[in-house]
Amino acid sequence: MAQSVAEPPPKVTASVRRIFGSGASATQVAVDTNTAYRITRGDSLLGFAVVREVKGKDQPITFLVAIDTADRLRDVDILVYREPYGGEVAYDAWRRQFRGKSTENALQVGRDIRTISGATISVNAVTLGVRTALHDLTEWHRSRALQ
Repeated sequence: MAQSVAEPPPKVTASVRRIFGSGASATQVAVDTNTAYRITRGDSLLGFAVVREVKGKDQPITFLVAIDTADRLRDVDILVYREPYGGEVAYDAWRRQFRGKSTENALQVGRDIRTISGATISVNAVTLGVRTALHDLTEWHRSRALQ
């Protein structure tokens, strides 16, 4: 069962407001050994989010995945990109292809997710991380561990 524990870090709050609009707030929630966020505006539930980290070529890439209450991906936000190359994965032009996707979509690089020349490792790592985060958020929501 999910349990509220603390306020999110400032980067997460800023990301949530960019994705869900001003007035949106995130409440940190523990789900088993994971940390997720319940996104609200006033009394209205807007969705859920989770922060994850994947390994790029040499450095970690920290990102947030947000879904709406219908378990559709709202957006992906790269919070910290540490590699010297491949930072294009943080650009809106690349991230927008994830919007509206669900666990029913394959999210496969080269099929429904475009690759970026010179950023193949980052593209593959972030895509796998997004797919996993989307699956986890959807399962937690459907099982009512996150509500």
